[in-house]
Amino acid sequence: MTDYLAAVMEMLGPAQNRYADPAAWERLHAELGIELPPDYRVLVDAFAPIQINGHLYLSHPATERWNLGQGIRSKITSWSEESWDDLDLDADGDPRQLFGLGELSFGTRNGLWPIASTDRGETIFLIAAPDAPRLLVNYEETWAEHHMSFAEWLYRYLIGEDMSGPNSAAFYPGPVQLQRLPMSADERPELWYGPDRGM
Repeated sequence: MTDYLAAVMEMLGPAQNRYADPAAWERLHAELGIELPPDYRVLVDAFAPIQINGHLYLSHPATERWNLGQGIRSKITSWSEESWDDLDLDADGDPRQLFGLGELSFGTRNGLWPIASTDRGETIFLIAAPDAPRLLVNYEETWAEHHMSFAEWLYRYLIGEDMSGPNSAAFYPGPVQLQRLPMSADERPELWYGPDRGM
């Protein structure tokens, strides 16, 4: 069985751990009322705040800019303002019907938690139910469900699988591109690449 966290770390290169802070995670979990998955926390601590391969953004709970808690709360507010019952959605566009959700809620105990996003408009949600955590990805009017860890989702995303729905792959051959996000108005993004991955 593949260790997806190790496989992703191998693609991304040595962990930076610039903002790793267990207390920041404890505060965030207490505030949210859920615990984010360990593999997700390892990847966020290792690299965030970062943009991966020009599209995928990961934020961190210990930073003032690109703050994970602020980002989650902001997206929860935005997604919660949508009146899903008033939308004329067919079965293929309604995540409630697609994934057997009794209701569509954001930021609730068994609701959807926005944990990552892309500049292409994708939002990666965690359903944090303790018995069966899973990921839902929204891309335009398409929803995709993944019964897998965030590390496995990221691994498959980076090797070019359709992880946001049909024809959604964003594959770039060669080493993974990483861009450290600026932490102040006068700081510039810092670009580097992971190790060669034979792709």
